[in-house]
Amino acid sequence: MAANQLLARQLVTFVAATFFALLCSSPQVRGVHYAFMKDATQAANVSYYDYIVVGGGTAGCPLAATLSERFRVLLLERGGSPYGDERVEDMTRFTDTLADTSPGSPVQRFVSEDGVINSRPRVLGGGSCINAGFYTRAGDDYVRGAGWDLEATGAAYRWVEDVVAFHPELGPWQAALQAGLLESGITPDNGFTFDHLDGTKVGGSIFDADGRRHTAADLLRYARADGLDVLLWARVAKILFNVRGRRPVARGVVFHDSKGWMHKAYLNARRGNEIILSAGAMGSPQLLMLSGVGPADHLRLFGITLVHDQPEVGQGMSDNPMNAIYVPSPSPVETSLIQVVGITQVGSYIEGSSGARHSASARNFGMFSPQTGQLATVPPKQRTPEAIARAAETMRQLDDSAFRGGFILEKILGPLSTGHLGLRNRNPDDNPSVTFNYFSHPEDLRRCVAGLSVIERVIQSKAFENFTYTDFSMETLLNMSTGFPVNLLPRHDNDTTSLEQFCRDTVMTIWHYHGGCQVGRVVDTEYRVLGLDALRVIDGSTFNASPGTNPQATVMMLGRYMGLKIQSERLKAEGSERTKL
Repeated sequence: MAANQLLARQLVTFVAATFFALLCSSPQVRGVHYAFMKDATQAANVSYYDYIVVGGGTAGCPLAATLSERFRVLLLERGGSPYGDERVEDMTRFTDTLADTSPGSPVQRFVSEDGVINSRPRVLGGGSCINAGFYTRAGDDYVRGAGWDLEATGAAYRWVEDVVAFHPELGPWQAALQAGLLESGITPDNGFTFDHLDGTKVGGSIFDADGRRHTAADLLRYARADGLDVLLWARVAKILFNVRGRRPVARGVVFHDSKGWMHKAYLNARRGNEIILSAGAMGSPQLLMLSGVGPADHLRLFGITLVHDQPEVGQGMSDNPMNAIYVPSPSPVETSLIQVVGITQVGSYIEGSSGARHSASARNFGMFSPQTGQLATVPPKQRTPEAIARAAETMRQLDDSAFRGGFILEKILGPLSTGHLGLRNRNPDDNPSVTFNYFSHPEDLRRCVAGLSVIERVIQSKAFENFTYTDFSMETLLNMSTGFPVNLLPRHDNDTTSLEQFCRDTVMTIWHYHGGCQVGRVVDTEYRVLGLDALRVIDGSTFNASPGTNPQATVMMLGRYMGLKIQSERLKAEGSERTKL
């Protein structure tokens, strides 16, 4: 008993055990170079295209690849290539990537006004290059609610899955979590499936059996080489509009390369050509505002010329809150990614990851490490390089037993709580200001509490007994988890007795933020920006709720789905024009 209490104190004080853990293999990854991909410094000063896609991320890559089948497409990505970059491709470098705050990093860290540390991608392939790799489709109800065709979305998902999705193999800890969820009543057992089904399932992964990451950038292999130009390190400053007509018409973009040189790309003079923003939930609303499309009063503060007063730009921002409980184990555990999910009837999703990464010189603690900022022994405001190094060294010296265990987490459905995004300045490279208002809606808080109750049943299940200490009560585990400085928020004395307070005080992101350009508020059901012509937004900023238990599959699917739909619309319109002639 005393030994277990000592272990608990060690964990609270020092350990930041792995969250999204890493496989132990270190594969030799083959470099890929698309003939149509080049640095923006090589771009012409002025160029012309049928489509200009801003943002080579999870939606932008499949969208551009699809449109290139019939049109000339320019894809502008503000970051670099994922190929040959071990930070992206090597699964064991996952923590290093999220910890890298250098200007050339594929990750750009931001802290919301709520005090929660978060990350946004800055690399071709977007979030699929820096995430934990879980792959799952949206449910049929979500698809119908979005107005998408079920058969067409299924085909688009399969198009994505043929390249990037794999079946993970469960180790003992993940298998116990699966069995514990079933024993706790999260049924039926759906086995392995990409589909979103109530009950317990094993989901897909974008990491293959060798630990190699496959990203949305891989979907560019579908592109017609002569139909696509991809420019890296192309930082779009604003969209150019023709404002002389009845409605503003998007006609081009201004972007800068890594040397600061300015370039302009315009749409060809052909009916139906468009600019499409796929810069994500942070980038798309930010770029609209920088281009003069947004709340007039807000834009006036920054001296931005108003093109179209659209007060809904930047509204409806949401981030699915995550709360996690660390469960120390008397038995060794494998390092594992998120592989199993329990889709409950109480509006919460239960997932888990286990183990810590060890090497001769250091320990890799996954997302819960001093370096990444998600769960650290160093308070966020004190995270100097020296302090981080001291914390990592302290952890390295701990006995291995202090790092046995895993995190069981819950993410709530939706969420219903919303916030807003606004500019800080006129620099497109800087993060905008964003507030998510976690748990401001009482239903979100109820779902969190219900999810924590499911976690308690899993921990107490017979299936999970080999991975828990019998004399560690739920209150002890809550106390341990509360001790981790996971955000900038203060703690309260009743964190271990009030699950509502625990939810509020230990909230983290699971990187599923969305909104800012929502359907019905900023874009129509075809993703055209309301009040403007020749401009669409196709990415997660249009979502009213996060799809499934992880959005990346659906965002990739949406790029393919809308690319085909745009093609079809144009072919139909052009056929109609020919008939009239």
